[in-house]
Amino acid sequence: MQLDRALDSYLRHVTIERGLSDHTIAAYRRDLAGYLEWLTADGIADTAEITPAVVGRFIAERSSGEPAPAATSLARLQSSVRGWHRFLAREGIEDDDPSGRLRPPKAPRRLPKALTIDQVERLLAAPSAEEPIGIRDRALLELLYATGARVSEAVGLDVDDVSHGDVLRLRGKGSKERIVPVGSYARAAVDAYLTRVRPGLAAKGRASARLFLGARGAPLSRQSAWLVIRDAAERAQITSEVSPHTLRHSFATHLLQGGADVRVVQELLGHASVATTQIYTHVSVDTLRDVYATSHPRAR
Repeated sequence: MQLDRALDSYLRHVTIERGLSDHTIAAYRRDLAGYLEWLTADGIADTAEITPAVVGRFIAERSSGEPAPAATSLARLQSSVRGWHRFLAREGIEDDDPSGRLRPPKAPRRLPKALTIDQVERLLAAPSAEEPIGIRDRALLELLYATGARVSEAVGLDVDDVSHGDVLRLRGKGSKERIVPVGSYARAAVDAYLTRVRPGLAAKGRASARLFLGARGAPLSRQSAWLVIRDAAERAQITSEVSPHTLRHSFATHLLQGGADVRVVQELLGHASVATTQIYTHVSVDTLRDVYATSHPRAR
């Protein structure tokens, strides 16, 4: 099959049949567009011409690039290539999967970076409670920390999703839904935004069911939400890097430090496997030293 047709078939499959998120599909499209461009430059125009040696050469060239790609980026690229070739073989478009021997690089195991409770409190208090956008920003930040939601999940919320009292319905990866509790602080912040700010924002734009709206009334984007977090971090004078995932990491870390069961945290985060959640149970050597120094009678 021609390369472009094969790619279109695969992207339709992951969009319609697997129901992957727009973000994931966009990543597949970027990775595979680069792969097809490389294949075309190598004189390959049909999927039947792709052999294990061709796939291996492509990955080897990408691995030795300058600057060297991160292990996580290379692993994602290999995953995209393997997913495409597996699909072609499974659908009978090609007889074999030439990527079957690929082994993803081992990514270094990094502990998620979480804020301290004091830093979180400063971050949440950073937006102005006197300005409409500040009230909206505080509601967004409180909700992210209270529920452990991904930024994409938070900006994808509709008003109806928060109309169930002290629980919230989130739509995660693969359109999977989960119900999470919402604490009183987040509930109060969201209620203040809904009654005092959102009606005015909604009047500026077209009718939208989205909970969080921008200054012109359009649904708040992931990029705008990231800017809200970055601005709050600067106002709170937090010098460590604060990413869109930081509040999610902090949510999980603080729950486990407070004695929550790892499987409960798994459900709240929407992780398919508890192994993904268990990374939060690893404590740093510095934490061990601190606990030892303050707890053991003969430590000093």
